Amino acid sequence: MTLEHFLSFFAGIGLFLYGISAMGEGLEYAAGSKMKKILGALTKNKYLAVIMGAIVTALIQSSSATTVMVVGFVNAGLMNLSQAVGVIMGANIGTTVTSVLIALDLSSIAPIAIFCGVFLMLFVKKDIIKHLGKTIAGFGMLFWGLDTMSAAMVPLRDSEFFVYFMTNFSNPVVGIIIGILLTAIIQSSSASIGILQALAAQGLVPINFAIYILLGQNIGTCVTALLSTAGAKTNSKRTAIVHLLFNVIGTFIFLLITAFTPYTSLLESISDNVSVQISTAHIIFNVVSTLVMLPFSNWIIKMACILVPDKEPEETKLEFKFYDSHLLSTPPVAVEQIGKETVRMAYLARDNFNRAATALINNDISKTEKIESVEEVINFLNHEITRNLVKINALDLDYSDAKYIGRLFHVINDIERIGDHAINLSEAAVVRYNEKLAISDEAVAELETMRKCVLDLLDASITAFEKQELTVEEARRIETLETVSDNLKVRYQDAHLYRLNKEHCETRAGIMFVNTLVDFERVGDHSKNIAFAVRKKPGEKIGVDEEIVNSY
Repeated sequence: MTLEHFLSFFAGIGLFLYGISAMGEGLEYAAGSKMKKILGALTKNKYLAVIMGAIVTALIQSSSATTVMVVGFVNAGLMNLSQAVGVIMGANIGTTVTSVLIALDLSSIAPIAIFCGVFLMLFVKKDIIKHLGKTIAGFGMLFWGLDTMSAAMVPLRDSEFFVYFMTNFSNPVVGIIIGILLTAIIQSSSASIGILQALAAQGLVPINFAIYILLGQNIGTCVTALLSTAGAKTNSKRTAIVHLLFNVIGTFIFLLITAFTPYTSLLESISDNVSVQISTAHIIFNVVSTLVMLPFSNWIIKMACILVPDKEPEETKLEFKFYDSHLLSTPPVAVEQIGKETVRMAYLARDNFNRAATALINNDISKTEKIESVEEVINFLNHEITRNLVKINALDLDYSDAKYIGRLFHVINDIERIGDHAINLSEAAVVRYNEKLAISDEAVAELETMRKCVLDLLDASITAFEKQELTVEEARRIETLETVSDNLKVRYQDAHLYRLNKEHCETRAGIMFVNTLVDFERVGDHSKNIAFAVRKKPGEKIGVDEEIVNSY
């Protein structure tokens, strides 16, 4: 092969890989938020999970990508191991679509597909048509690249060493190793099998050796998922191990079938086209492996649990509970899960506020360490949610998801400020306790009233944001509670001045009391912002409920 042939070969690989990627991305983005509904259809029924896994992989053209996505879902708690097993098995079936398309040899329509696809991408304004155009263009590039690769490999027919190696060396272990390495390097079983089919189409790889390479490629596709579990939770690692076990067990089964049955002869009898034979072998491997192992999926899960045992309990709180970076490949799900982290952050701030306010009122500092540790989690979530919101915002989101991301940007700032005010209250509690500052019974009662009012407001606001729904009645109640907190601050400041003039309290305690009222009132302000992030209509007058106002 000359330098020109090598360059053509690598150019063909580039077009081929980009074609697969573009075709998958186009279909995925065209599906948009429907992907969330597809995933929502996954129940504990493992047979339905197989179907869903096959459909999703057929759309995005990569079992590796599907498995990485599943690892992310398990890590985020969206899916359990039982569901994941079915999806992974289905993904292996879905990935056979590419090999079937290649076996059909549609390279003659590749130029037309590229032209039509690019035309739709450049000259049609509707997003869904643009995405479909990308899919069509990717389809054309896939076959154009395959054709370029095949043409570049023609000179290998004249290479005595290569021909001798492929026709006489049929060691199963070598074939499996070649398949594993090829797929691990390319990071796509669809692409590596396409290259194998291109080699076979030129008569360079006989079917008896291609079968072993194919088996290795099915194992090699697990590398991507295994790498994606670095730093992930235990169940995510088990998910990747399940994928590996499925393919390793399947490879062992088909090694026995190939060695002790006329399996190769059966494939050759189906078609004279080696590319078709490889595609058929790929389909048979994944379908038969799924049929054999799906009834024993619980045993596979148990094996994965043995290989990846539970860790000792750790108090590592600085981590996401619902969100995982792997979810970025499915934007609608990523949006939903980062929203759950934001709500979680809000409840942490709510509990910390109540904890700190109670500590101050009851003159009890036993929970100040807990308050500080939770504040660390709140700060961690504030930083990490913001960082990931920026990433998600750069994705192709539908209108409702984009608006929701905008609301999250605003809300996390209010939540973080509530956390800061909780720390202020906790510090005030420590000062009161250590310096033995005396607060009158009237002042304690006023602080307790303020705490209840602000806590009611905070609870109502978080609930509204969590539901992403705020009725006029709920909005009026929140507006009223916020007005009450403002009124209470002013009233209690006046009462404090009266007590100060009558020398009913110490100056140092009085300063702390006034500052505390400000913290309570500011928490109320931020709480209202959280609620009204859901409902913000220009010119809308909510009003207040006089009955609630009078009750304070």
